[in-house]
Amino acid sequence: MKEYFTLEDFNLEGKTVLLRADLNSPYNKEEKRIEDCERIREHAKTIQFLIKKKAKVVILAHQGRKGDEDFTSLEQHAELLSKHVGKKVKFVNDVIGEKAVNEIKNLKEGEALLLDNVRLLDEETQEKSPEEHSKGKLVQTLAPLADFFVQDAFSASHRSHASIVGFSPVLPTIAGKVMERELKSVEKALEALGINVFILGGAKPDDCLDIMEFLFKNKPECIEKVLTCGTVGEIFLAAKGYSLGIPTLKFFEQKGFMKLIPQARRLLENYELEIEIPTDVAFEENGERKEINLKELPAESLILDIGSETIQRYLEILRSARTIVVKGPAGVYEKKGFEIGTKEILEAVADSKAFTLIGGGDTGLAIEKLGIEKEKFSYISLGGGALITYLSGKPMPGIEALKLSYNKFKEK
Repeated sequence: MKEYFTLEDFNLEGKTVLLRADLNSPYNKEEKRIEDCERIREHAKTIQFLIKKKAKVVILAHQGRKGDEDFTSLEQHAELLSKHVGKKVKFVNDVIGEKAVNEIKNLKEGEALLLDNVRLLDEETQEKSPEEHSKGKLVQTLAPLADFFVQDAFSASHRSHASIVGFSPVLPTIAGKVMERELKSVEKALEALGINVFILGGAKPDDCLDIMEFLFKNKPECIEKVLTCGTVGEIFLAAKGYSLGIPTLKFFEQKGFMKLIPQARRLLENYELEIEIPTDVAFEENGERKEINLKELPAESLILDIGSETIQRYLEILRSARTIVVKGPAGVYEKKGFEIGTKEILEAVADSKAFTLIGGGDTGLAIEKLGIEKEKFSYISLGGGALITYLSGKPMPGIEALKLSYNKFKEK
């Protein structure tokens, strides 16, 4: 039964379309540069489709979180989009001000513009219902200028943010090409097999812990093993009482991760057999990789990877997996000498006969940078926390908003 609109349902010629894309990309701190990535390339295909349909395309997106180093304007994103779309995507350094409004009004058929980082607005990241967000400045300013809202940001749809859910009560909200592919592929994955092994890493541990808690309580048959690595693994080590070292604890404090340690401790108390934690770690000493086991902690500098013993133990578990879901790299793979954990685990997943589902922008970028063939994985999602949330069966506000809008506007 149809639950949401798709782009084929409407004649878009001459119509102004607000497109919510997820262009949140890896950020090169040294060069202060946004890295080109799969998300930008895939959303460019949706923009190409809309341009061919002679729509007037207004793109909303975000980069980073306020206060973080990667919280930047979207000017570089517009340049990268232009390259992949094959046509100029104009950058407008405004979101809801007079400049943005005028640029939208002056758009011609088959043209596209990208508004600045939507998270410049404080209301954007507030968790509210679609109805509440529809009364905010973002929606009240932009909705009267548009005919349709296209939701293409599957990877941000686990957030009930203004640009994700706020337009659905006031504009027909349509699943974009990326959103449609994600939903169909993940649904197919869920129908095929139950989940066996989750590999949870990367530097965004809060979502991972919440989803583990939900799955263990509500769908224990879907989560036989969790292999923790990256910051997630380090938080579980801290929860076990290991002293990680001042540099790593300072990193936790800066990112607000200390508050996650009690949650990780509770998970270990209840699901210790299912949760695998690192038994050795790697850090940098005199410009070289140094590995130590848990008895030798604390580490003298920031922990950057899992160690060789942990890698081999995880590879052994993966050999018997039926389905593997990966979210996040095992370490700081961008740094020479500390890509080993990420590379060996992703290569093992690629060579596995299991159904393999890869999530998270950073994981996709790691696959690319480490030269692993993308075709070897069953499906590479653009979602990170969103993919895991959706697999867990928890409500996704962005998808619920699609359904809400369909039910409201399908008879009109």
